[in-house]
Parts: sequence; structure tokens; C-alpha cells
Amino acid sequence: MTTRLFSALLKYWRSRRGLSQLDLALEAGVSARHLSFLESGRAEPSEPMVLRLLVALDVPLRDRNEALRAAGFPDRFPEPALAALPDAVERAIGRMMEMQEPYPLTVISPTADVLRHNRAATRLFSRFVADPTAVESPLNTFSLVFDPRLMRPFISNWAAVARQMLARLQRESLQRGGDQRLSALEERVLAFPDVPKAWCGPDFADPVEPVFSVHLRRGDVALAFFTTITTFSSPRLVTLEELRIESSFPLDDATRRFCEAEVR
Repeated sequence: MTTRLFSALLKYWRSRRGLSQLDLALEAGVSARHLSFLESGRAEPSEPMVLRLLVALDVPLRDRNEALRAAGFPDRFPEPALAALPDAVERAIGRMMEMQEPYPLTVISPTADVLRHNRAATRLFSRFVADPTAVESPLNTFSLVFDPRLMRPFISNWAAVARQMLARLQRESLQRGGDQRLSALEERVLAFPDVPKAWCGPDFADPVEPVFSVHLRRGDVALAFFTTITTFSSPRLVTLEELRIESSFPLDDATRRFCEAEVR
């Protein structure tokens, strides 16, 4: 049973990556014949072979654990709680939050829940939320942007920001092989009022930019930021691989002066 389950997962991920058996065999440095036997269940993989194939397929760590279990091996990639991350990682995140001041930084989960944020982000959220009683815990960045009770009324370029965020989510969902958490998040986002029907599927003709800009206006306060997303390289921990750090920087002098004045 485990051999058949691993065979199905191997074929599934190879298909998701758009590779032929020969492509994967060359990438992983194994014979195409042996790979064919693994996919058909005629051969049982060793643990090093499973890991070699998963690396070649760039399978997320959470799914590597699933494939290892399917092949009869224990998990290799721990998933500690956020509070139990290694001290060096904790110090790095804390230092990043501190150094980003007076500009916003948030640490978000795979489902875009805000796990941590610096003081600048707190100030920004409190100033640009329409109805503070509608804020839920944990705060979710998609809710902030798509919920008309939160930041949406004050995002001048809402259509561009919302489309870019949703496109990232849809592509990540495809990349991760249909992660149910991401699918559920996409369904919830699309249920918000006035989300265009055309956004219901990924548009591969529309590029996903490495950074995106957000323009905010409330009363006589107008701010403009560009946002970058940082991930950890070669994390070896499921928790760490799935964290995203969003850092916002001022696009103009007016925004810079506003943020600096807020901390005085």
C-alpha cells in the first residue's frame, strides 16, 4: 500500500512540474528505467532516493514529509510552533522588525495571517481601518485589503493591489499542488463584495511583479509604499519555509516624513 501511495505522489508531482520521466531522471541523476519502476510500483525506493527525487521536483517541505511517510519512512522536516523556532531565527526576525522602523513590517503565515508586526505596522493598521470593531484575530492581510470594513476604502489603487495579491495566491496554490488551506483562502477572498468574476482563475498573461505598490488616502493623509516579500532560503523547517516577511518602504518623501513623524 505504501509503495502504491508513494508511486502516485511521485507521478503527481512530476506531472505538476510538467516533466517527463526522462526529464526527471536526468534532473535527479537516476535511470529512466528505475524511475519508471518506481512510478509503477514495481520497485521500492530507498529513503535517499525519495529525498533525491523530491529535491529534483522542488516539492515543499510539508509535502516531502507526506511523500516520505507514503514510502514508509519517518518525517525529516520538523514543524515547530512559531514560538519554538531556533534562537538564531528569532533574533533575526526581531532584528528585521526593529531595523525596519519607522516603516511597516509584518510576518505572515501561509494563509496570510499576521503572526507578528512591528510598531510602524500597528500605527498604519489603526489609522487606515474603516471599522476597528470588524478587525478579527489573527489579522489577515487579504481581509485587510478585500474587506470594505477594513483598509479597502482607503487603498487608492485597490484594483491593482487586490489583483496582484490574488494572482500570487493562485499561483502559489498551483505551485504547492492544490494546498487545501490556500484553496480555502482563495474561496473566502473571492466571496468578498465586488470582486470581479474575471479574477476567479489565474491569468498567466498578467505578470506577478517582485514588488508592488500600495497607495493609501484618508482625509488629507496620502501615503505611498512599495512592498517586498522575503522568504527563508533552504530552511529545513516546515514552519520557516512557509513564513513570509512583508516589508514596506516609502515611495515618496511625503510618506517618509509622515512615518518618521509618527515615532517622534
